[in-house]
Amino acid sequence: MLHDPHGLIEAQLPLDRPHEALVTAVLAWTNPTLAARDYEQIALQLTGYARALAADVTRHVALPKHDGRSALADVILRETNRRLSVPTAGTARCVQNRARLVRALYTRLDRLTEPLPATA
Repeated sequence: MLHDPHGLIEAQLPLDRPHEALVTAVLAWTNPTLAARDYEQIALQLTGYARALAADVTRHVALPKHDGRSALADVILRETNRRLSVPTAGTARCVQNRARLVRALYTRLDRLTEPLPATA
């Protein structure tokens, strides 16, 4: 499990997307019936991974000021901080919200790491 509320291990974590399948599964739920403690454990895993992804996005934000990707990354990081400040709850809704956050961070990280198109 990757529960690291103080962000002590995120700098050493290889982000090979082990939680992508979990995110996909959680977002596909239509009427889950797990115990509250199971929802809490999944939410903690996704929270820890969201923190690690946010740290990776932060490391990639050091882009030139004229690069719009940096501004968009700042927006997602502010939203991430706001959403992670809300305590986890033992509900499917909470888990799905954390999964959406991880998915948004994956998307932002992909955009930050893709090369800019060459200009003619």
